[in-house]
Amino acid sequence: MADEANPVFNIQRMYLKDLSLEQPNSPQILLEQQQPQVDIQLAVGAGQIADGVYEVTVTATVTTKVAEKTLFLVEAKQAGIFEIRNLPEDQMQGIIGIVCPQMIYPYLRAIVSDVCTRAGFPPILLNEVNFQAMFQAQQEQAAQQGNGSRIITGLN
Repeated sequence: MADEANPVFNIQRMYLKDLSLEQPNSPQILLEQQQPQVDIQLAVGAGQIADGVYEVTVTATVTTKVAEKTLFLVEAKQAGIFEIRNLPEDQMQGIIGIVCPQMIYPYLRAIVSDVCTRAGFPPILLNEVNFQAMFQAQQEQAAQQGNGSRIITGLN
């Protein structure tokens, strides 16, 4: 009985869930001499896949443009499966919204950089992310919208 009350946190698996590279204006745009503009968007998703087992994803979308034309677009979704049991609900949300994404993110950074390099472009180096601040902002936004503070929204 005592073992059932002990907190459990295990990484079951880390994996690349989705990866896309598009160069819609190649090869003509490759001749452009202008400095590209880079836009990076990050998203965190989570969902329960079994009792005490959660999938957490971090998605990066990198859009690089030259003169309003897309040079390349990379979207990568890194995922992890975590066993998390016997934690209070307020701690669960923090683990799923902060700790798990922090563990996944280095893999995502490496993948994005590698894909850009293999596509013939300079590597895009994603900055470090404060997932705690990101999580708190999501919680505040959810509270303002009146739909609670849960980050677990279903599988992404």
